[in-house]
Amino acid sequence: MRELALWAAIGELVVSLPLLLRLARGPSVCDRVVAVNAWSLQVTLALLFFSFWAQRTIYLDVVLWSASFSYLGTLVWARLLERELL
Repeated sequence: MRELALWAAIGELVVSLPLLLRLARGPSVCDRVVAVNAWSLQVTLALLFFSFWAQRTIYLDVVLWSASFSYLGTLVWARLLERELL
């Protein structure tokens, strides 16, 4: 079961690679914000699976921190874009 968690973490990181490409090449700022949000979700899930594989509960604090600030960062960018577009 632990090996499955390691492979899931690696898979999440592989899935996050095209999101970095979208972040670098995004045709608009909105696409880049969505890419950052999706990328942070993938990395958070990878950290969660890694925490299970390593059997370290302290990494769950990092997962919660990453998920919280990712969400807040997306809200800040959305508010900023809303003000600039109006």
